Amino acid sequence: MADMAVEGASIDSAGPFDRAKALSAFKLGDTAFYWITRACAISVLLILGGIILSLIVGAWPAIAEYGLSFLTTQRWAPAADPPVLGALGPIYGTLITSIIAMVIAIPVGLGIAIFLTELCPIWLRRPIGLAIELLAGIPSIIYGMWGFFVLGPFLANHFQPLMISLFDGVPVLGTIFAGPPSYLSLFNAALILAIMVLPFITAISVDVFKTVPPVLKEAAYGLGCTTWEVVRNVVIPYTRVGVIGGIMLGLGRALGETMAVTFIIGNSFRIQSSVFAPGTTISAAIASEFAESDGLHQSGLILLGLLLFVLTFFVLASARLMLRRLELKAGK
Repeated sequence: MADMAVEGASIDSAGPFDRAKALSAFKLGDTAFYWITRACAISVLLILGGIILSLIVGAWPAIAEYGLSFLTTQRWAPAADPPVLGALGPIYGTLITSIIAMVIAIPVGLGIAIFLTELCPIWLRRPIGLAIELLAGIPSIIYGMWGFFVLGPFLANHFQPLMISLFDGVPVLGTIFAGPPSYLSLFNAALILAIMVLPFITAISVDVFKTVPPVLKEAAYGLGCTTWEVVRNVVIPYTRVGVIGGIMLGLGRALGETMAVTFIIGNSFRIQSSVFAPGTTISAAIASEFAESDGLHQSGLILLGLLLFVLTFFVLASARLMLRRLELKAGK
């Protein structure tokens, strides 16, 4: 008691001067924290603006030379006199491979996430989760080498001949799955992309599925709903915003992937209707030709990079708009 009385007396004797000094120190620290975090946020905008400006400056000679015809021309002949550069082939390859990859990865990723959160035995969840994390950590060049030496020959010798014979003579599908089989093709690249984006979709879906309140699922089970009905009517509607966000993250990865796609897509600028034909993407074209380019050729490759930046921006902006509309609809 005597010690507490002494401490109380010492605090009272400190007077208002020490108290004001402490408040001033707290205010100074808070102000410094505010400006540091604000500077970090502004630096992101400055870096983004610098990237956009450098791309525009580097691509300007190609923009001035080709204009809108750059987007509608299929031929890519930088060695011609004068050079003929068209981005239609890479744009087509980028969109087709990304769409096929997402068509494969979305149902598989959501299926894995539903199994892990609703059906998987406790002892099996950890091994499957570790496997998904390992898939996300594999470098893209390893995926490309595996696709070139293992997946490509397997698809060309077994899967592609089966699909070609199965849809031979069928309208539309016969053209999409036309032969001949090839080790290097749009479909092979899309399958590699699907494997690469699968961990992102699965991991995010698992995390958002775990946020569903157990009482909602228990109430549905109490009403006699099956597991499929609970997932369809409770889990998916409750977490759709997070699931769409994970899908858009995977799509952004698929649009910009470079090394794995370069190994297995074939690097052909021709547009062909068959998904088993070689093709190219924007990122693959830049990676394969930029080191040996100069002048107008290099400017055209930088313009391809600018187009990829704009394409990714519109995809992410569309995703944000979709999420916002879903949130507003849920609020109503």
